[in-house]
Amino acid sequence: MKAFFNSLNYFEINKQNAVSKDRVISVDALRGFDMFWIIGGEYIFKGLDRAVNNSITNEISAQLDHAEWLGFTFYDIIMPLFMYLVGVSMVYSFRKRLSVDPSKANLWKHILIRIFWLWVLGMMLQGKLLTYDINEIKLYSNTLQAIAAGYIISALFILNLSIIKQIIATVGLMLVYWAVMVFAPIPGLGSGHFAPEVNFALYIDKLLLGKFQDGTTYTWIVSSLNFGATTMLGVFTGYLLQSDNKPLTKLYYLIIAGVALVVSGQVWGLVLPSIKHIWTSSFVLFSGGVCVLLLAFFYLLIDVLNFKKWSLFFIIIGSNAIAAYVSASLFNFTLVSVIFVGGLEKYVGAWYWFILATSGVAVLFLILRYMYKNKIFVKI
Repeated sequence: MKAFFNSLNYFEINKQNAVSKDRVISVDALRGFDMFWIIGGEYIFKGLDRAVNNSITNEISAQLDHAEWLGFTFYDIIMPLFMYLVGVSMVYSFRKRLSVDPSKANLWKHILIRIFWLWVLGMMLQGKLLTYDINEIKLYSNTLQAIAAGYIISALFILNLSIIKQIIATVGLMLVYWAVMVFAPIPGLGSGHFAPEVNFALYIDKLLLGKFQDGTTYTWIVSSLNFGATTMLGVFTGYLLQSDNKPLTKLYYLIIAGVALVVSGQVWGLVLPSIKHIWTSSFVLFSGGVCVLLLAFFYLLIDVLNFKKWSLFFIIIGSNAIAAYVSASLFNFTLVSVIFVGGLEKYVGAWYWFILATSGVAVLFLILRYMYKNKIFVKI
C-alpha cells in the first residue's frame, strides 16, 4: 500500500518529464458539447418538441429543465461538467506555465487575475452589475463565480499538496460540507434541514451576503467547499489523461472511476440528499461520475477509435468557451436571427420556434468559427 501511495507522486504538477504532451481532443470536444446547451441547444430541442410533440420529444424536453429540488435531469450536468473540465485543463495549463517559468509566484498572479475576471463577468451576467445600482447588485450568484471558487481551492491544493494529500483534502471538503449541513444549527430551527427555504447553506448566504444575496434557493458560500471538490475531480482526471499510460488503459480507469463515483453518490444520497441547488456532497460524487463517464465516451470515440471529424462542431465552440458563454448570456442572438428567418413564421407553423432557435445558435457558431479559423481565442 505504501508503494502505491508513493507511486502517486508520479502525478505531481512539477513532473514535467513524466507526462504525455499530446493534446486530448476529446476534452475540447466535450467542453464544446457542454457549451452547446448553454448557448441555445436546449431551445432547439424544446422547439423540436413544440413541432413534433410526441412521447420522445416530450421526454427530451423534460430533461432540459433543472430538477426542482431533489432528483437529477440531463440539464443538471451542465454546470458541474463546466467546472469539472476547468479542473482537467488546470493540469495542462499549470504544467505548461511552470515548464516555461518555474516561479509559482508568477503563476499565482495569473490565477488571481483569472479569478478576478471570472468574478466580474459573473456579476455582469447574473449579478446585475450592469444596472450600476447598489440595491440591485448580487455579489455571488453565477456559474463563473462558482468556477472561480473551485479554481482557487484547486490551485491551493495542486501547488501546495502531494497527490495523496490532494485526495485527502478533496474528501475532506465533502465531509466538512456534510458535517456543517447536518450538525450546524440554524438559530431557532435546529440542524439537519434540507428544504428549499430552510437549510444551513442558505442561512449562511443570507447572513453574510444580506441584501446582496441572489434571492433564489441556490447557495454559494458553503457550497464553495464542494465547488472545489467538483473541480478537483477534474484535476485528478487531468493527471490521468496526461500520464504516459496507453489510451485503452486510461479509458478503463475512466470507466471504473466514473461508475465508482456514480455508485458512491447514490449510496451517500441515501443519507445526504443529492441536491444541485445547494451542491451537496452526494451530488458532487454522482454528477462527477457522470462527467467522467461522458469524458470516457468522448475519449473512446475521438482519442481511442480516432473518429474525429464529427467533433469539429463542438471543438469550435469549446475552443472559446468563455467567449461563447458570456456572449450567449449578454446578447440575444435569436433576435439577430429573426432578421433572416422571421418572415418564415407564416409558412412553417409550429416549426418556427425550432428554426428560430437553430438560427440563433448558428449566428453565434459562425462568429466562433471565424474566431477559430483565425486563431482568435479569448482567455482569462
